[in-house]
Amino acid sequence: MKITGIELRRIRMPLVAPFRTSFGTETERDVLLLRVVTPDAEGWGECVAMSQPLYSPEYVDGAAEVLRRFLIPALPAHADAHTAGRALRPFKGHRMAKAALETAVLDAQLRTGGQSLASFLGADTDRVPCGVSVGIMDSIPQLLDAVTGYLDEGYARIKLKIEPGWDLAPVRAVRERFGDDLLLQVDANAAYTLADSTHLAKLDDFGLLLIEQPLANDDMLQHARLATRLTTPICLDESIESAEHAAAAITLGACSIINVKPGRIGGYLEACRIHDLARAHGVALWCGGMLETGIGRAANLALAALPGFTLPGDTSASRRYYATDVTPPFELHDGHIGVPTGPGIGVDPVHDILEEVTVSTEWITI
Repeated sequence: MKITGIELRRIRMPLVAPFRTSFGTETERDVLLLRVVTPDAEGWGECVAMSQPLYSPEYVDGAAEVLRRFLIPALPAHADAHTAGRALRPFKGHRMAKAALETAVLDAQLRTGGQSLASFLGADTDRVPCGVSVGIMDSIPQLLDAVTGYLDEGYARIKLKIEPGWDLAPVRAVRERFGDDLLLQVDANAAYTLADSTHLAKLDDFGLLLIEQPLANDDMLQHARLATRLTTPICLDESIESAEHAAAAITLGACSIINVKPGRIGGYLEACRIHDLARAHGVALWCGGMLETGIGRAANLALAALPGFTLPGDTSASRRYYATDVTPPFELHDGHIGVPTGPGIGVDPVHDILEEVTVSTEWITI
C-alpha cells in the first residue's frame, strides 16, 4: 500500500464534566489525530497521550514531535500495519505515538480491502458489554448521584477511581446503596505502596471484581506480594506495556486480570498478542479507555469483541465524556454498544464538527 502522506491534526475536546483521578483532573482533552492518505483510502488513528506526562511518560506535544522527527520518516513509502510495526520497532518507547501511527496505517489498509477491524482482529460478537469509570468526587452524595445516573443509563459495571483518603468510604457507600449484585471495581492508578496492604485488604469485604493498578507501574514484584495478601483480584494497567510485560506479570503472579489499552501497549497488533497469551494462561481481559473520541472508541470496541475480553470494559457511550463527538455518537443499548462493521475502524469523522474543534494541522509527505 503506497502512503502519499500523513496529516497530524490537533483538536480540543471539552469534557462534559471534570474527570478526577489520583494523578490529576482533566476538564478537556488535547487530542492528536493522525490521517494516513493513500491513493485508494484514508486511515485514522488517535493518540491517547495526555497533555502532561502524568499517566505515563508520554504527552501530546512529545508524541507529535517524535512522530514528525522519527516515526513517520522511518515508514517505507509502501507499507501495511505489520511493516509499519517493524519499521517503528528500533525506536525505544513512545508506544502511544506508535499505536496511533500503526492504527492509521491499519485503518487505511483495511478500508482498501473492505475488511472491518473487528473481523481482522478476530472478533466473535457484534456488541460488547460496557462499564463506566467514575472519577473521584467532592462528596459521597455527589458520588452516589453520579452512580445512580450511570446505572439508570444501563451501564453493566461501575469502576470507582480511588486514592488514599478516598477509598473505603466511597466503596462502602456504593455497595450499601446498590447492593451486592452490582458489578463493582476500583482503580487506584498507582496511588498506594505495599505498606498500605493492610488497609487495601479491607476492600476485600466489598466483593469487588478487581482492584486495578494499586501500586507503582514498575513494581511487579510488589504487586505479586500484595496479591498474596488480598482476596480481591489484582488487575494491572500501567504496568503492562507489551506482551513481554504481560508474560512477566503472569509468571510472577502479579495479576490475574489485565486491562488492555492499545495506546499504552503500542497498538492493536500487540493487543492481539497479549490477548492470545492471556487466554492461554487463563487470565481475564478487559479493554480500558483513555477518554477517546469516537475514532479511538470505534477501534477499542473492535478489540473488546475478541473472545478473551470477558469483563465489561471502559468503552462507554460518547456522551459519557463529550456533548458532541467528532464521529457519529456511540449509544448504549441494554448495557451494550454495537461493534462497528464497516471497513477499517468503521466510522468517519463528521467534517464540520472536526473542523470546529481543530486547533492545528500539519501535512507530512512520505
